[in-house]
This record gives sequence, structure tokens and C-alpha cells, in this order.
Amino acid sequence: MGLHVVVGKGPVGTAVSGELVRAGHRVRVLSRSGGTSTDDVEHRAVDAADTEALATASAGADVVYNAVNPTYHRWATEWPPIATALLGAAERSGAVLVAMGNLYGHGRPTGPMTARSPLAATDVKGRVRVAMWEQMAAAHEAGRVRVTEARASDFVGPDVPPANSYLGRSLAGVRAGGRVWVIGDPDVQHSWAYLPDVGATLATLGTDERAWGRAWVVPSAPSRSQREALGDFAAVFGAPAPRVSSTPWPVLRALGTVVPLLREVVAIRHQWDADFVVDGSETTAVLGVAPTPWDQVVRTTAGALPG
Repeated sequence: MGLHVVVGKGPVGTAVSGELVRAGHRVRVLSRSGGTSTDDVEHRAVDAADTEALATASAGADVVYNAVNPTYHRWATEWPPIATALLGAAERSGAVLVAMGNLYGHGRPTGPMTARSPLAATDVKGRVRVAMWEQMAAAHEAGRVRVTEARASDFVGPDVPPANSYLGRSLAGVRAGGRVWVIGDPDVQHSWAYLPDVGATLATLGTDERAWGRAWVVPSAPSRSQREALGDFAAVFGAPAPRVSSTPWPVLRALGTVVPLLREVVAIRHQWDADFVVDGSETTAVLGVAPTPWDQVVRTTAGALPG
């Protein structure tokens, strides 16, 4: 099997690495801090913004995966050099470049989002993601490199740290039977991307040439509002239906003056005040990646909650 280089060792990088190992591929993970290599995965310390270092570490790779996770409120400054370095490294090595994307570039949705939905973002983070994809697509069209991208909604799963999951951060409170506070309208529909499905999608994009040259949506189970989803977890915990309240936007806006993360959450208010739903059926129909059933997502995630 070929060499697959995964840049980033967070939840996404770990998920795709596991998928690739199970498929029998050689896997090399690059990250700023490096890691302890095993028989299955080689780790190297590499700065993702350093084109030369990336190119050297990616030499001979069949596929390079962008699973980097820059500081949330610094996307505008941290993403461009990283994206450019990854694109340059893939071009020089001749590898396929698979990017872990998201839905920010689509802006305010007008219905279920597919990979063909317009890239109509007006917020800063959304425009950053649009520019990254356009840079990749232009290089692909010019014949310099083969690229593809997976776009997913908010992550859920046993290996997603609570701080990185809108649902995950509320689960301890749900299990305790207390009131939980959420972002936005708790009753609008929302799609949730199960992390193992994200890893499976990325691994498929890197190994199926039908995927190259365009973006794909990670298939997700049917949407659930935050209130519905947290209620599903409460049922598994054997806890009462959660009392779910929405944190007022003025409060978040005020806190955002001192907490940069919350300032950025306010900037994407449209993702939480209206239905935010994906349609990944094309990914399933063409590439064979199917979403994990929601009841299994809930049981597995709930079973892994510490304590």
C-alpha cells in the first residue's frame, strides 16, 4: 500500500489515520509537536506553515491530508500560510491533497447544503475557507496537483474533546439532570458529523480518483435540533429530559469583548439561529460512504463520557 501523510494529529487527523491503518496503508503523521511512532503510524515534528519541511516530510507520498486545526479566532492570519504550504508540498511530491473543510464557506443556508451549494459566505472565517478552496481548485484545474475536500457539520463522537463539540460540552450537565445552556435557537434543525464518518470520508477521498477535483459533504444522520439531540443523550443516560436554555446573544457579544472565541461564535450566528442541515447523499451514492445511524452515534458517544 502507499504512503499517506496526515498533517495534524487532533481528532480529525487521528480519525483518518486510524481508517488508513485499518486499510493497510503506511501512515505518517506530521504535527508541530511530533509524537511517539508505533508500528502502525510514524510521527514527525513539522511546522505546517513551512513548505520546505512539509515537502521533505511528504516526499514519496501518495496522498497528503490537511487535518490542521488553527486557533479558531486566528483563521484569517494562520490559515493562508498553512494552506499555501500544504498545496506546495503536495504539488512538489505529486501527492493528492485532501483537505478537511467545513460549511463556513456556504454562508447563510437557504436549504440543505450539498457540495454544490453556492460559496456565499460574507463573514471573515467563511471567506477564508472559500479562498482556500479556490486556491486548491485553481491548482487542480491548472494540472499542477490533484485535490479534493470533505465538508462536515459540527463534530460529535467519543473521541471529540468536549471543548471541540457543541453537543459534547453539554453532556455532563445532561447526565446530571441539570439545566444546560446552548448557543442559538435550541429548536432549529442541525446536522452533526460523527467523527468516524469524517475519517472514513477523508480516507475514501484520498484513494478514489472519482473524488478528485471537487468537494464532498460528509454524510450525516438525519438532523436533530440541539434540544432533540440532548434529549436523545438524556434517554441513554437514564436522565430526565434536559432543561435547555439559549444563551442570549447580547451576553455572548459582551463576553466576546474579552473572550476572542465567543466573538467569533457571534460572527457565525446564522449557523445557530436557523436550520443548518447537510445533504451528503451524493457521497453515499457515488463513493459508498454511509452515515452511522444516529442511535448508534448517541450510544457510543454517551458510553465514552468520563466519570
